[in-house]
Amino acid sequence: MAPYDGDATLTFENLYDYSPTQYELVLSIFTLTAAVFAAVLVYSIATAGSLSPRYRILSVLTGVVMVSATFELGLLALQWTNTFSFDGENYTRTGSLFSNGFRYMNWSIDVPVLLTQLLIVGGLSGAVFLRRWVSFVVAGLAMIWTGYIGQFDEIDGGTQYWLWGAISTVFYLWLLWVAYQSIQDAKQLAPSSVTGLLNAVWILFLVSWTIYPLGYLMPQISASANGVVVRSFIYSFADISSKAVYGVLLAIIAQKVSAADGYKPSIAASFWLSKEETNAAS
Repeated sequence: MAPYDGDATLTFENLYDYSPTQYELVLSIFTLTAAVFAAVLVYSIATAGSLSPRYRILSVLTGVVMVSATFELGLLALQWTNTFSFDGENYTRTGSLFSNGFRYMNWSIDVPVLLTQLLIVGGLSGAVFLRRWVSFVVAGLAMIWTGYIGQFDEIDGGTQYWLWGAISTVFYLWLLWVAYQSIQDAKQLAPSSVTGLLNAVWILFLVSWTIYPLGYLMPQISASANGVVVRSFIYSFADISSKAVYGVLLAIIAQKVSAADGYKPSIAASFWLSKEETNAAS
């Protein structure tokens, strides 16, 4: 363990030396997650034409999320390699600092976009769309920024850390309630063929977004180099689930709805339609 000094209080990643295995695991997690985002970017571009014009904006928004997230992972990987160097036995801090601030700035972009996608695929419009969108943006950004403030006290685990974490949780619960309402409304508007997929979106949303607080709490759960590795796994698993898997799932829903509306490219491209749905859409 590296000696504690005052300038290392940014995040708990800066407090430890890492074995070659621990160091490579973290770097590999960054690389794998970036590769997944790049693959989904290609998927969103390739499948955009199979969505009706009403839903094609989903592919654009997925592209925005994937580019933003890939760029963030690249910066984190670069920062990780610049912060630690091999001394012949372990990777030790060079004097630079590693920061998770890039994550919070990226989430500030991606969260409003991801939630907007949910409203679009749910078929919401007019005043309902605007009201839910405003709630999503306010709750989402407040959740992220209050958590960002709290993480500056994550090493000491003091009052600021727990207070801002609790405030962030309140905004998360508000966001969760709005998402639940939006999915329930979407189930009323969408064809019955996508009801199961909308239920899957809710489960994915609930599980993946609830995992993030574990990453926030990791300095208190496991204040060690292994805890740093675990936090990287947690954040990457949550990111892949809530961004990549979520984006693909919404695209499938939009494709099925487009096919049910009679949009021929969706009918031709959709491998998830049953024979009866295809005949009905034709």
